[in-house]
Amino acid sequence: MGKRTEAGRAVWKRYYDASVVAVESEFQMLADAAIKSGAYISLGFSERDQVTGTLYNSNVIFEPDGSYKVHRKLKPTGSERVVWGDANKGYFPVTQTPWGPVGSLICWESYMPLARVALYQKGITIYISPNTNDNEEWFATIRHIAIEGKCYFINADMIVRKDSYPADLNEIEVVRRLPEIVCRGGSCIIDPYGHYVTEPVWDEEKIIYAELDMDLPAACKMEHDAVGHYARPDVLELIVIER
Repeated sequence: MGKRTEAGRAVWKRYYDASVVAVESEFQMLADAAIKSGAYISLGFSERDQVTGTLYNSNVIFEPDGSYKVHRKLKPTGSERVVWGDANKGYFPVTQTPWGPVGSLICWESYMPLARVALYQKGITIYISPNTNDNEEWFATIRHIAIEGKCYFINADMIVRKDSYPADLNEIEVVRRLPEIVCRGGSCIIDPYGHYVTEPVWDEEKIIYAELDMDLPAACKMEHDAVGHYARPDVLELIVIER
C-alpha cells in the first residue's frame, strides 16, 4: 500500500473506500450502540476526511448519550506516512467521565514526551492506547507512563493473523512470508504504580474485565505529580495548540 504504481494506488483506494467519515451513517451506528448500551466506547479506526479525502489514523471515544470526540494521530510512524496524514485537528481531546478525564494517544504517539504531558495537564485518570506493539520494550514504556502520569494505562493491542489479510491483495507473496500470528496482542491494564491490574493477554482475542480503584490516581500523587507539585513551571513550560 502506498507504492506509486497502478497496483499500489488500487490497494490504497481500497483502503480509502473502507475508511470511515465521522459524520456518515456507519459512524452513527457506533454512536447508536453507545446510546443503546449506556456505555463509553473507545474505538480505533481509519478516518477519511469529509472534505479533503485525506486519511487519518484516529481514535474516537463515544459517550453514553451518543456524543463523541475524535483524536487524530499527530504523526504517523514510519511507512504509515504513505497512508495517513498528520493530524490537522483533534490533537488532545479529553472525555469527562464519572471516573475522571479519559484521553488517548495512538501507538507510538506515547513515545512523544510532550504529547503525554499535554494529557497529564488535563488531569487524565485513564490513558487509553490502541496500538500494535507486542515487543518487550513497549511494556517497559507503558508501565513507566502509568507511573509518570499517575493514571491507569489501558493497553489495547491487536491480534493480527496472516489469514486476516485478504487473499487477493497486491504482492500477496509478501503476506505469505509472514508468521501465522503477525501481532501477538498483549492487551492489559496497568495501575498508577506501574503494576498489572490484568496481565497481558497473548495470542488470542479476549474480553478483559477489571474493577479500578479510582482513588489511586489522586492518592499516589502525594509524592509525585508531574504537572503539579513535582513540576517547575518557572523553569519549564509546555505550550499546547488546541484545535
